[in-house]
Amino acid sequence: MTQPPAPPSARRQQYGPGGAPRPYAALVLAGGDARRLGGVDKPAVTVGGRTLLDRVLAACADAAATVVVGPRRPSCRPVVWAREDPPGGGPLAALRAGLEALGEDGGGPDGAAGRTPVLVVSADLPFLDAATVGTLVTVPEDAEGVVLHDGRDQPLLAAYRMEPLRRELALLRTEYGHLSGLPLRLVLQGLRLHRVAALSAPSLAAAAFDCDTWDDIVTARARIREHDRVLDEWIAAAKAELGIELNVDTTVLLDLARDAAHGVARPAAPLTTFLAGYAAGRAGGSSVDVDEAAAALTRLARRWAAEADGTGDRGGTTGAGEASGTNGAGKAGGADGTTGNDETGTAGNTGER
Repeated sequence: MTQPPAPPSARRQQYGPGGAPRPYAALVLAGGDARRLGGVDKPAVTVGGRTLLDRVLAACADAAATVVVGPRRPSCRPVVWAREDPPGGGPLAALRAGLEALGEDGGGPDGAAGRTPVLVVSADLPFLDAATVGTLVTVPEDAEGVVLHDGRDQPLLAAYRMEPLRRELALLRTEYGHLSGLPLRLVLQGLRLHRVAALSAPSLAAAAFDCDTWDDIVTARARIREHDRVLDEWIAAAKAELGIELNVDTTVLLDLARDAAHGVARPAAPLTTFLAGYAAGRAGGSSVDVDEAAAALTRLARRWAAEADGTGDRGGTTGAGEASGTNGAGKAGGADGTTGNDETGTAGNTGER
């Protein structure tokens, strides 16, 4: 049984500049019995602390509407839920249920009914990302769909224009009398497809990795800990856990942590980055606020380091005394650059040696 079209919370219809969602809908197939995983709820299995379903939903977060076909389960963002008829009826039955739940326009802009691309993906793709989604939903004018090709077509890593997809499902249903249990590849036969080679970009090749067995799960969990991706994976998981969308330059924060650890003490690193985040939150919480807070604390940490190695008192200034040419420890200095603490300058630091 399908559900009515998506409510406003899951169907956004604003387009254009300023971060508006791209005109595409997302359809995630999250059913199946996961026999090779012993019958566990595969979309709920975690990789990097996030469920496989949530990882897929994060990759298509800018979809105008999102339908998940399968049993209801917790998700990281609002979606519309649908079930194929009969439950467990296979991918073509799930596609039909998902399209019915999307409605006629699929959440696309006025006048685009039928041409709105529908991203169709399974819920077991741990490395699907926004770049891959963007490639798939950019359907050429003379094509009815874009499918990833890694030696064979991947119909569950693809995007189709809505009307042709509906047409092919209707034809198959007429020909066979039903859609239950039919192989998914049948829907590709009547579509004009643009094929994207998985090897044409690293992100596409990674996106093609799916989790069908426990060995696949183990491989995915190991891959996220590889040196070139572990920080990005961790930051993405942390932001998802906290429910924030902020894009932060991690290099700035890592540099701040390094400066605090070296210039002050190792335990200062996490405390300093926390304070930078807290200050940024109070200032408004934008990425610019984070950068400004980090820059201020970086300058402070470097002043501490300069004092420790003695360079802070040489060559002029550190800290608050920059305007007077002193280290800021004494009283306002005279024209000769002394602190003014005594006439000879022996008690205070001068601006020259």
